Amino acid sequence: MSETIFSKIIKREIPATILYEDDLALAFRDVNPQAPVHFLVIPKKPIIKLSEATSEDESLLGHLLLVASKVAAQEGLTGFRLVTNNGAEAGQTVFHLHIHVLGGRSLDWPPG
Repeated sequence: MSETIFSKIIKREIPATILYEDDLALAFRDVNPQAPVHFLVIPKKPIIKLSEATSEDESLLGHLLLVASKVAAQEGLTGFRLVTNNGAEAGQTVFHLHIHVLGGRSLDWPPG
């Protein structure tokens, strides 16, 4: 996997407002928020997109969801939406798996 903006954030080469970090994951505010609360949860392991995750990543993927929920609670969210784009045609622009967590306002359905 080539270096991305997210790998640079993990290495602290690019600043970010970090909300949570452990050995497996990092959560930080989105620089282009689409809701009053909008942060990203990323694995430290470089996975390009969800469809490239393997059975070895099963525990990590579950961990990312738990981190999203934990940080949402820290941010005072009782309702929130998780979005993961898989590939350019789905809107993925950074090719490092990431989960958008959005909340703080009513979110319409269907999205996009």
